[in-house]
Amino acid sequence: MHLERLTLILEIVGQKGAATVAEICAHSDLPKPTAYRLVQDLVGVGLLEPVGGGRFALGTRLKRITHSDQSDRALLDLIAPVLKQAATEIGVAFFLSRLRGRSVEIIHVETPDTGVSYLHPGLGKRPLHACSCSKAVAAFSPDVFPTGEMEGRLRAYTEFTLTSVQDLEAEFDIIRQRGFAECVEEIERGMCSVAAPLAPSGPGATLSIGATGSTRVFASAFREELGPRIARIAQGLSADLGWDVVQDSRTPTAS
Repeated sequence: MHLERLTLILEIVGQKGAATVAEICAHSDLPKPTAYRLVQDLVGVGLLEPVGGGRFALGTRLKRITHSDQSDRALLDLIAPVLKQAATEIGVAFFLSRLRGRSVEIIHVETPDTGVSYLHPGLGKRPLHACSCSKAVAAFSPDVFPTGEMEGRLRAYTEFTLTSVQDLEAEFDIIRQRGFAECVEEIERGMCSVAAPLAPSGPGATLSIGATGSTRVFASAFREELGPRIARIAQGLSADLGWDVVQDSRTPTAS
């Protein structure tokens, strides 16, 4: 348990680039005194280092060990231009989300510059069961999101929100089969989204990209065409990042 908590803190800080103790608590559910003590332990051995303003970043010692950078900033250098191109071509807002601790968070949004009307999804954490960005990650991360612990805890945001664990697991099966997730007025009336993980396994399974818009624009036929297109973009990004895109029998290649 102690090692798991330390690892979780390192993952959160590594993804955000730098984080305060309060931000670590928000994504880990750790009590603030516990999080503060663990952060100080990590600073003491060089795995974290203070960078000012109450924020902590990965320490020099850990960077020497990993020789890699999967921070938000490093990922956006590659991903943001691709999302911008997609947003402009399709005329809807595109977003990037990632698993942060025990939740999925939208960390970046690109909007079309064509003058068309669009809906902005906003940044921040999204519920596991009522947003395509979260479901696209959760469907391929059963160890991170054990649905058996969610019975009776799924909030109904609208009348379309899934609140049954059995129904949610059935939807996860569909997501794994077709490679993308949908949210149709499940978190807010009049709003839809479609998202796909960057890959069905490995680091790509912890990130998703997607698009959002009104129910008028995101009609059923539009979503069925957009889903595979987003999955292809996601697979290309995963390959560009040097992550193996392993397709299994549950996740057919989008065509």
